[in-house]
Amino acid sequence: MRSRCHRLTAIVLSAAVVLSGCGVFGGSDADDAMEEFLAAFAAGDIATAAGLTDSPRAATAVLRQAREALKPASVGTSLGGVQETSGGDTAGASYRLDWDLGHDRHWRYDAQAQLRTVDGDWKVRFTPAVVHPRLGSQQSLALHTDRPTPAPVLDREGAALLQADTVIGVVLDRRAAGDRLDAVAATLAGSLGRFEPSITKQSILDGARGTKPGQGYLVASLRSADYQAVKPTIYDLPGVRFTSEERLLPAERGLGEQILPAVRAEVADRVAGRDGWRVVTTDVAGAEIAELGAAAPHPAAAVRSTLSLRTQQAAERALDDVREPAAIVAIQPSTGDLLAVAQNAPADDQGTIALTGRYPPGSTLKIATAAAALSSGKVGADTVVDCPPTTTIDNTRLVPNDERFGLGRVPLHTAFAHSCNTTFARLAADLPPDALTTAARSLGIGADFVIPGVTTITGSVPPADTVVQRAENGFGQGTTLASPFGMALAAATVAHGETPVPTLIEGTRTRASRLGTPLRDGVLDAVRRMMREVVTDGTATALRDLPDVHGKTGTAQFGDGRNSHGWFAGYQGDVAFSVLLVGAGTSKPAVDVARDFLAGTR
Repeated sequence: MRSRCHRLTAIVLSAAVVLSGCGVFGGSDADDAMEEFLAAFAAGDIATAAGLTDSPRAATAVLRQAREALKPASVGTSLGGVQETSGGDTAGASYRLDWDLGHDRHWRYDAQAQLRTVDGDWKVRFTPAVVHPRLGSQQSLALHTDRPTPAPVLDREGAALLQADTVIGVVLDRRAAGDRLDAVAATLAGSLGRFEPSITKQSILDGARGTKPGQGYLVASLRSADYQAVKPTIYDLPGVRFTSEERLLPAERGLGEQILPAVRAEVADRVAGRDGWRVVTTDVAGAEIAELGAAAPHPAAAVRSTLSLRTQQAAERALDDVREPAAIVAIQPSTGDLLAVAQNAPADDQGTIALTGRYPPGSTLKIATAAAALSSGKVGADTVVDCPPTTTIDNTRLVPNDERFGLGRVPLHTAFAHSCNTTFARLAADLPPDALTTAARSLGIGADFVIPGVTTITGSVPPADTVVQRAENGFGQGTTLASPFGMALAAATVAHGETPVPTLIEGTRTRASRLGTPLRDGVLDAVRRMMREVVTDGTATALRDLPDVHGKTGTAQFGDGRNSHGWFAGYQGDVAFSVLLVGAGTSKPAVDVARDFLAGTR
């Protein structure tokens, strides 16, 4: 009988390390054969491992299937011992296998094998039980992943914003539908069009006929409750099949369509939890026979957002009947927490205008102009100023008030409350080129924020080197731009006293840059009183019966000057917000929306 060297092995899938050399104390040939088999199998060398058995063809099939099914990152082995029989031609071996299945999944168990001599060499007597004691003939291994239910995303008060639901995909196979394709499409359209108006008989036919042979056309993805409502009508249609997938969905249809998808993407890893797994045996038909090893899934903890479900719903309801593109952003001044980001369908067609749209802010920017003028020390809130129907800047630029109203000589706070363009154009014209830029930055307009989960733009108020440019910027025209997010932040700054750093998801950190210097207390107090007077005696008296509302209206011309956006920016208590109606013509509709929004949050 040929002698063998005793091999000690340390095995991983990518590189099986075999240390060869004759042992100091020797070793039985059966020991060597078993160690060589385990080393080859662990290293993924199926041909060598199978060649060390008495049934190479059968061993090749079983060993390859096991590795392909489990796809281990590595396989560790530990030989417990080999005991030869008294006759010397058979032996029994015990060993341990440790499958590293990746992603911190380990499957460990003890196994046994028999060895016998064949033509003078020791061979492993192969049966499927060599791989696992409970793996039988004509059986295979399979690895299943058990995914936990995604954790919900909650609002600041613990109400669900996003929660797990089963999404049913309705798929149409035109070949399987055959000559009934027309009728099937008509039935699907009648049942599914209630959830998505764009689903029509023609759209279904076009989609189905555009697919490659053998591929299905996804007609719709339905929430579980919606699917149950239409299941009796569509379940048995020829050519229609269904898929199922668990997803995080808004707690109600249509909620937060411009903000919750961003939240879901940002927290995807945090809500996923840790997958469980199961190794099972299956028969030739693929049916499960027995479970060999398993680890239960571990759901993640719920994630909280700074959003307020009640505030978000109020914002969306306030925009329900608005025909123009419209948006509302609400921020908590004391913390910077985003409370609501809402848009109507016409706005959605233009993108996330609530957070990144850039529009001339109109007279809402007079908040910054007032702050700049007060900070200069040239005027106070009670300083008497002129508010003529029109004024001419640098003998070239005619600036009119809305409908050319005039107040004569009035205190500055009165000119602010009634939104005198002529007054604020003159004030801005007399300021240094960067005075309005500095004041706007102190209110957060021009600041940059990297908020995990969402992209934002506050706006820009560039320095103005010419008198005319300074005058136009002074009443929110010229080169000034702001987003609804930026104007909500400005209102929050006035309420809080300094620019709060916005956040969206608890446990994340926003990076802020280009923040301005906080305004002096005296300036802030004056601006607050002036914003309150806008509501009590100025251009937003439609809000007068609501408690403690401060704000500023804005009508901002764009294009050739014949069309205007409508704005309102303000705060009530610890809620700051802005409303934009694109192309509304005046600020009145924005004030009405603000009223509906605030009433809805009470």
